[in-house]
Amino acid sequence: MIGIDLGTTNSVVAYLRAGQAEVIANSEGAKTTPSVVFYETLDTPLVGELAKRQLLLRPDRTVRSVKRLMGRRYSEAKDNLAKLPYPTRPSADDEIRILIDNGELSPEKVSCDILRKMRATAADFLGEESAQAVVTVPAHFNDSQRQATKHAAEQAGIEVLRIINEPTAAALAYGLRKQKAERVAVFDFGGGTFDISILELDEDVFEVRSTNGDTELGGDNIDELLSEAIAGWILKETGVDPGVDVGARQRIREAAEQAKCELSSLASTVVSLPFIVAGPRGPHHFSREIQRPEFEALVRPVLDRLKEPCARALSDGGLRRADIHSVILVGGSTRIPAVQQIVREFFGLEPNKSVNPDEAVALGAAIQAAVLSGEIEEVLLLDVTPLSLGIEVEGGVFRVLIPRNSSIPTAVKRRFTTTRDNQENVDVHALQGERSAAAENRSLAHLRLSGVAPSPAEVPEIEVSFAIDANGILSVSATDLTSGAQKEMIVESYRPAGEQEAERLAAEAEAQAEQDREFLRRVGRRQAALATQRAIAAFMESSGELITEEDGAALRQGLFRLDVAVHADNQEAVAETRAALLEIAQKYPEFLQAGRPSVEQVE
Repeated sequence: MIGIDLGTTNSVVAYLRAGQAEVIANSEGAKTTPSVVFYETLDTPLVGELAKRQLLLRPDRTVRSVKRLMGRRYSEAKDNLAKLPYPTRPSADDEIRILIDNGELSPEKVSCDILRKMRATAADFLGEESAQAVVTVPAHFNDSQRQATKHAAEQAGIEVLRIINEPTAAALAYGLRKQKAERVAVFDFGGGTFDISILELDEDVFEVRSTNGDTELGGDNIDELLSEAIAGWILKETGVDPGVDVGARQRIREAAEQAKCELSSLASTVVSLPFIVAGPRGPHHFSREIQRPEFEALVRPVLDRLKEPCARALSDGGLRRADIHSVILVGGSTRIPAVQQIVREFFGLEPNKSVNPDEAVALGAAIQAAVLSGEIEEVLLLDVTPLSLGIEVEGGVFRVLIPRNSSIPTAVKRRFTTTRDNQENVDVHALQGERSAAAENRSLAHLRLSGVAPSPAEVPEIEVSFAIDANGILSVSATDLTSGAQKEMIVESYRPAGEQEAERLAAEAEAQAEQDREFLRRVGRRQAALATQRAIAAFMESSGELITEEDGAALRQGLFRLDVAVHADNQEAVAETRAALLEIAQKYPEFLQAGRPSVEQVE
């Protein structure tokens, strides 16, 4: 059994030998394998360092940084796709398709080829096929992204024993056999994603208190900013835009990445790009020195985004900065001195560099694989789900069933009812996110329960069950407790086409909190109006002889106006018309005795 860190920039595979986790070197002798794939043809992928060299020569056939696209719809990622060196387009069901000459690939297929390379690396070293593995994902990956990663591994011939979060794996590598209790923050800033997880380590118990992050924040963002700056300098100096040439763009990107790495240990570096562009007077060369302060000022917009997820993770865990004993740095981008300074300033602690930031995640995955195989028995790992899960209820409201940062595995059951008389089908719309409005969260799946026993509205009891396994993957079921009809499914949300509903993470939910409160108030007023409408209509039908002709006419006219106001979403008219209706209806004791809603009850 092996552990695999499927990274945005590099991937690593590790195993356990004599109780110690070790990284396995690939066929080129390196412990890290670039997550780059070159396709001479679609059926002959070349993975790793040799593929990375093709980025300059054949960028149209070379794919990198595909991890961010895993499990995402084209409609969600389209704003970022233009920055990639390879063209993309949507498929009929909104999946992202990577175009290679006259062929196309899915992000899942590219990741499959990388994982196949990792499996072959382990097999060559161990002398036997390693068909079982623990695979890591960013802590803030949603259900779709986890499912896509699991499917990619299965297509590569790997039996996925467990999907675990990268910061949690790094904590395993850091804390195994430490004989002291401490609370640590794992600061995982890699090539494509950023995660911050807070864990309680107590000897051999690893409990995740909270996790947060940004799946659109990584070293790639730094490379993009520096690349844009270099391209701007070239344009200003030569009058020729290097952005129109794919090869020039890739050379600039490579130079930016190299400069970033060099400035992590040097005070300055020189970007040298001979023959980078050609103008009317011939080719132009570019050379410029970059000082570390200038570099840090250029990438400050990216670095400043690291603070907010840290604050949210502390808040979700009910902790203060002073409660953290150690901050573990994971991911190659944490080598940047400015990143380490942000950690010092935010947590008031010197960053812990005791683990190799490139290897820690794979080592932790190998430890978890050993735990599952029984080779290590004393480790207990308690992880959490990164985002809230729930369903859409009447009025387009998102009802949370499993809150974010709930320990996994977990299962929850809730009972709901119908909204129409004699309803025989119930649609369960599963979503993931933090917004009160269902349409503002990420749609995961639609489950239709048929065979519901026909009954008046609000009589049937429909039990909805959400269960998250140890991999963080969701299954949903619905049962009519009267008829016994049942429907269940494993959510594979990255495949079905549906409405284009973008994921809103916790930060966006906080920013739109007042908008969400107003949405809930509007839904509440609408539902109150509908309840009043039903109650008065039922009262008029059952007690028509008690109502005076004048009041009857006023009620009928009011019901019509209320119906128009509700459908027009005219909140002011809804409130006025409903109040007028209740003022008339509440003159009759029979209306109140029948339990009809008063103003106070329905508000």
